[in-house]
Amino acid sequence: MDPNLLLLLSFAGLMLIGTPIAVALGFAGAVGILAGLDLTALGMIGPNTYAAIAKYPLIAIPLFILTGMVFERSGVAARLVEFAQAIIGPRRGGLALVAVLVCLIMGGMSGSGPADAAAVVTVMLPSMLKAGYPRGFTASVVAASSSTAILIPPSVAMIVYSVIVPGMDLRALFAAGMVPGLLVGLAVAVPALLLSRKHNFGIDEDPNRPPFWASFRRAIPGLMAPVIILGGLRSGLFTPTETAVVAVTYGLIVGVFLYRTMGLREIYTVLATSAKISGVVMVIISLAGLFAWAGSTMGAFDATTAALLSVSDNEWVILIFLMIVLILAGMVLDGVSIYLIAVPLLVPIVQAFEWSFVWFGVIMAMLVAMGQFTPPVAVNLMVASKIADTPLESTFRWVGWLLLGMLVALGLVVIFPELSLWLPRVLGYRIN
Repeated sequence: MDPNLLLLLSFAGLMLIGTPIAVALGFAGAVGILAGLDLTALGMIGPNTYAAIAKYPLIAIPLFILTGMVFERSGVAARLVEFAQAIIGPRRGGLALVAVLVCLIMGGMSGSGPADAAAVVTVMLPSMLKAGYPRGFTASVVAASSSTAILIPPSVAMIVYSVIVPGMDLRALFAAGMVPGLLVGLAVAVPALLLSRKHNFGIDEDPNRPPFWASFRRAIPGLMAPVIILGGLRSGLFTPTETAVVAVTYGLIVGVFLYRTMGLREIYTVLATSAKISGVVMVIISLAGLFAWAGSTMGAFDATTAALLSVSDNEWVILIFLMIVLILAGMVLDGVSIYLIAVPLLVPIVQAFEWSFVWFGVIMAMLVAMGQFTPPVAVNLMVASKIADTPLESTFRWVGWLLLGMLVALGLVVIFPELSLWLPRVLGYRIN
């Protein structure tokens, strides 16, 4: 059998039988090397597995994961909810808008959709239930809104994308995700508000608006986190990795000294949990590096690209096909895994059609975001439903409308690339 085909079939077969993604990537890479190269090439397994994670920008991943955990445990989410309620005020469907707004802000701290979904559902659920919102609707809105974390910096998946794509400026990628991220938030907020009013959700909302300035002062420490992250990057004062270090330090100061919600036990819990999550992510990245090296060395990725381009030479046909595949992938895999598997395959296609890698990275992030709350797997939706204590099936009624809103946002970014490229262009970042 052709070694290239064996490499891809081994990976696909292992995934179908439920093999963990890291094992499937590493084993398929080893099989491909063994079948396509001589035995001496097996000696490259160790060096390439290590080389995949021995990259300075990747240090930002565990640090941003830790940042998100620190802010979630420090009570920032509760204070942001109060501030969002002060902005939106008492109105029918207002709490749904509060949930969307808080998810957008939290996404600027952690870069993790499931983590944001867990934090926001925990805080929002009691008040939304009291106001008459169904558990399934609440879980759906939060799951859809928290998917914006993959777009709004600091996005862990975008960090991985910037490492894989040659010459990618992470600052440009972060900037490119801002406007589409806000657009997606709006695309979720509109149907959430319309559905709330149509079904009379929120008729029992508290008519009292929290005092604006008092809630703003309490929320300032949390609101400053995205400012520090983005401001440090824009000013050039910090690299993305250094910004992650600053964000962790700031988060600990907020939790320990300002809010005083974190003691030694909470700090230990946060460090241990972050270490476990980071360990899983880095193992996946390391074995994905082996898979990518095997595929590129043997020409499997080039062969796959040639096969796709042989189907049609129309860039719109290829783009629509890739979009469908990425949405389906997002339904069953997490964002980091999708980037690690798909980007090495897609780089030659992007180059063939001379698409902007920055624009395509944003499109890819939007597609993965949609998959994260699309059944049957839907990582964000599963987390939100579990915490909301409602069956996943109870969300199906609402998810379709939210997906429709996101499809509109996606279509706008596809048709008008400047929605993603305008901000990095204005900031003077390199767009490739």
